[in-house]
Amino acid sequence: MNIHEYQAKQLFKAFSIPTPQGAVATTAEQAQQAAQSLSSSAWVVKAQIHAGARGKAGGVKVARTLEEVKAYSAAMLGTRLVTHQTDAAGLPVNSVWVEEASAINQEYYLSLLLDRESERLIFIASASGGMDIEAVAAETPEKIVKVPVHPAAGLQPYQCRQVAAALGLGKEQQSQLQSIMSGLYQLFLTKDASQIEINPLIQTDDGKLVALDGKINFDDNAIALHPDIASMRDASQEDAKEAEAKQFDLNYITLDGNIGCMVNGAGLAMATMDMVKLKGGAPANFLDVGGGTNKDKVKAAFKLILSDGTTKAVLVNIFGGIVKCDVIAAGILAAVEEMHLTIPVVVRLEGTNVEQGKAMLSQSGLGLVAADNLNHAAELAVKLAQEVA
Repeated sequence: MNIHEYQAKQLFKAFSIPTPQGAVATTAEQAQQAAQSLSSSAWVVKAQIHAGARGKAGGVKVARTLEEVKAYSAAMLGTRLVTHQTDAAGLPVNSVWVEEASAINQEYYLSLLLDRESERLIFIASASGGMDIEAVAAETPEKIVKVPVHPAAGLQPYQCRQVAAALGLGKEQQSQLQSIMSGLYQLFLTKDASQIEINPLIQTDDGKLVALDGKINFDDNAIALHPDIASMRDASQEDAKEAEAKQFDLNYITLDGNIGCMVNGAGLAMATMDMVKLKGGAPANFLDVGGGTNKDKVKAAFKLILSDGTTKAVLVNIFGGIVKCDVIAAGILAAVEEMHLTIPVVVRLEGTNVEQGKAMLSQSGLGLVAADNLNHAAELAVKLAQEVA
């Protein structure tokens, strides 16, 4: 789960990570009042969306007057901001963050994430922070330092000094950095985060280290343990179908093809999509119905696949283990009948109660196409989708 910058900064403050003073606003008038309450002669107005690269897309503006704060906020609110991290439709700007402008002397990059390869939390830092950190990683990776933290030992002072040295910080800033890294480490563990990023971490003209921006991702599997984090969810920033899928405990990701895929098991789903591509088609989604599904869940999955009208064929690939093939068949039949489906549906079933499931489909009279294996199923789905298109 992602949260907004202003929410990340609220958490930063709770863990003693310094940030500029600011306030969130949902109207231009509120934004102007927020700026007026800050003891500053200049302000920064930031569109609040779950994506980076806002500055390059016009989502971050420096205002020199209260009138500019109001004007910039009015121009952002109610629009959709498109950055290179969003799709072509962008994300809705429902709020802005107004903060006091900072006197920036130097920009750095600092993040903490779970590195699955080393099975450690790892700090990543660079003296070349700011909007082009991706270019730094691609073109000059030697400018990035990585410091893994052993789970038994925890973050050690020498590791903070190692990062400080890589950033070229003086003695006073080294102490500040240690406090910030300790705060990030405690925040990560306490709230079950999966990634925390400060970009940029700035050094002001008076030598203070300040988190000028903040992004935090949380482990979805641990959200139930943190109602305070769950309350920060903004469904408007999520794909509508993906948000609906979560209500049914379905793993769903929207793609740009026209062959809907419904599979049980993430690995099998990936293999199914690969096979569709191999046969010249393009999957419209990733959908894992999971191992403990039921008829209603299958019906909900079908509705998700067909909801946008771009799907020209559906490929169902189910291996019945925990979930039995006859249960899957019942869900498919219920969905097809209820939705008066007219596009072709190719079904490949294998596993527990497979004969019962196949019999239910063949006797339904609904024109479902049966396939004996994945190769055959993918070929049929691609062929039928092309005919419909």
